[in-house]
Amino acid sequence: MDRLTLGLILAVLANPAFADGTHSGGDNAMAIGEPGDKSKVTQTIRVTMKETDDGKMLFVPNKFEIKKGKTVRFAIKNVGELDHEFILDEQKSNLEHKAVMEKFPEMEHDNPNAISLAAGKSGEIIWKFTNGGSFELACLKPGHYDAGMRGDLTVSAK
Repeated sequence: MDRLTLGLILAVLANPAFADGTHSGGDNAMAIGEPGDKSKVTQTIRVTMKETDDGKMLFVPNKFEIKKGKTVRFAIKNVGELDHEFILDEQKSNLEHKAVMEKFPEMEHDNPNAISLAAGKSGEIIWKFTNGGSFELACLKPGHYDAGMRGDLTVSAK
């Protein structure tokens, strides 16, 4: 194992964002918000994940504006032929995670802000948006982000 690979592994294990799916030491709060309570969902957003004949990979829709404080159910369906994932986070965190995924493409996730779905499968993420700002949704499987599988999420003040 080379030094870069070892360094990436140690960074992933030492970084709480990757080690336990949080950014604040285990309480599940992140810059983008926190896992939501199903009984408090105020909006459902349906998202499909797919590939196109010309090689693009997409979320449909891929732009969202949500009001701060809302709890949203993302109902996600993979209508494509490949496995995809849906990750809500800051772009910087997604790009860091993308670099690790390129080195370890079989990495499994167990984070409340992410879901991996095989072709034809559906799932959901319930999320409470506690902070305003610009965020991103992404598929970080190697090559997918670069093929267009990303989107913009803006959380606006109440």
